[in-house]
Amino acid sequence: MTSDWKKLDAEVRVEPGQASLLSKRDTRCANLFPVKAEAKALVKEHAEAIDALQDRLYAEQKRALLVILQGIDTSGKDGTVRGVFNACGPLGVNVKAFGKPNELELRHDYLWRVHQAAPRTGMIGIFNRSHYEDVLVVKVKGLAPADVIERRYEQINAFEKHLTENGVTILKFMLHISKDEQRERLQERLDDPNKHWKFNPGDLDDRARWEEFQAAYETMLDRCSTAHAPWRVVPADKKWRRNAIVASIVRGTLEEMDPRYPAMDWKAEDFEIV
Repeated sequence: MTSDWKKLDAEVRVEPGQASLLSKRDTRCANLFPVKAEAKALVKEHAEAIDALQDRLYAEQKRALLVILQGIDTSGKDGTVRGVFNACGPLGVNVKAFGKPNELELRHDYLWRVHQAAPRTGMIGIFNRSHYEDVLVVKVKGLAPADVIERRYEQINAFEKHLTENGVTILKFMLHISKDEQRERLQERLDDPNKHWKFNPGDLDDRARWEEFQAAYETMLDRCSTAHAPWRVVPADKKWRRNAIVASIVRGTLEEMDPRYPAMDWKAEDFEIV
């Protein structure tokens, strides 16, 4: 894979210290992967390459990759996992979906359950939602005092720095869809009986607070895009384009990490299988 992924990465990355300007970011970006068939073929190619790189990462047992997927309801977190990591064997990939914290989790600090789910060496860990819910949903719905939430941005930055300093590379993707696209996806869940299980009436309550959530996301991007763990805002109105962007950056990052199979202290020719 060439360094072209870095040009793509630069287009979607939120530079640390700069305003994310989320409201001005296009949710389609038709200039990126304009041909659907080509984008889908590229995702398949990348998925197979990611599988091979993950195998080397698992064998190396020295580092880990954490992929964080954050986005409003219907933004495509599940679909991204399926599209980008479908070729990976289950041994070296772990997906953690963060929902409402249980009673035990609420009796600890909010990062306690997150740290437990961080990937160990050799693994690709995927967070479907994450610790950022504690500065998004918690903020918009007033589930914690404002001064408590304010402290969390720097706490999260410090937590992620701790992970990166201990061998975990972090990729953070905010899946960015438009309000019109969300309406279509919610309506699709209502129209198809096989998708009723995906529909949560509470999603409509959150949709009614669209502007508040967008503001919370913008603050999150502004405050938590750091040199050690920058945010990428992925245009996600088109599922195939979303997957192509994420897959390109994941593959490029793994290739840059360059995991190696460990050298053995024996030679194959010294053994005979009888």
